[in-house]
Formats: sequence, C-alpha cells, structure tokens
Amino acid sequence: MPDLSFSPVKTDAEIVAVAELAQEIWTEHFPPIIGPAQTAYMIETFQSAKAIHRQITEDCYQYYLLQLGSDRIGYTAVHPEPKNHAMFLSKIYIRKKFRGSGYSRTTMNFIADLCRDDGLNMIYLTVNKQNLSSIAVYEKLGFVRARELVTEIGNGFVMDDYVMEKYL
Repeated sequence: MPDLSFSPVKTDAEIVAVAELAQEIWTEHFPPIIGPAQTAYMIETFQSAKAIHRQITEDCYQYYLLQLGSDRIGYTAVHPEPKNHAMFLSKIYIRKKFRGSGYSRTTMNFIADLCRDDGLNMIYLTVNKQNLSSIAVYEKLGFVRARELVTEIGNGFVMDDYVMEKYL
C-alpha cells in the first residue's frame, strides 16, 4: 500500500483539482449539518477555484493535495500566524471512502512538522458545533475546545463553531 504524500498546490490545474474535491466532499458531508443552501454557498465562497486561488496568492494560505499513490484522497490548507506562534488549520478534508484509515492523523503529523519548521507551537481550527464526527476525530488527535465562535459569512448564513487548539 502506498504511503500518503502531500503535494503543494501551485498550478491552476492543481487548484481546480482541489475545488473538485471540495465539491465532492462538501456535497456528501455537510448538507445534513448545515443544509444544502449553506453548503452550496460555502463551496462557492470559500472552496471554488477562484476562492482557492485568491487564498493562495493574496492571503498566504498553503494548500496541499493528499495523494495515495495516484489517488487524490483529499486536501488540507494552513495559514501560518508567526505573531501568534500558531498555525491556523483552515481545511482538512478526506474523501469518504478513505476516512477511518489513519489519514487524518498522518495529515496532522505533517501539519505539526510544518509548525515546527516555522517555529510555531500551536495548531488551531474551527469546526461546526454539529459536525460531531469531525469533533471526535480532532479530540482523538489531542485538540481541545477552547471557545465558541459565531461568524456571519454573508447571504444570511452564519458559522456556529468551536475553536479547537492543540499545543505542540
């Protein structure tokens, strides 16, 4: 079985591949949690090729495709925050048929290595309060709930999240 590898997203074709994964994963996972309308809005606003391109080129996000041999099984995105000595884990999404195989832990180890390389000592993320399966994974990986956060995202939608943290 091939090892999981992390390919930096740099080209337009790779950005499109991430957007296609986002469409697949979000459409499968999020409608029961936030409804189909908010899911579609968030894909277009935050996970379209245009949005991902802007995040990489203007906002200093680092995207990585998760590769298992020739299979693209998911993606992750981080945003280093040196002033806070922290790494914001913006996205970690794995296709349904690959979940439960330890790839989240492998990805989190990769992100922890990125933190250490940048001299950062904490990873934090936001997760919808109703996304119980993801919360359970994050807790298993050593994250703790630090606080609650409600964010208006436009079009009448809000993100009702926990902020979770893990110190390295």
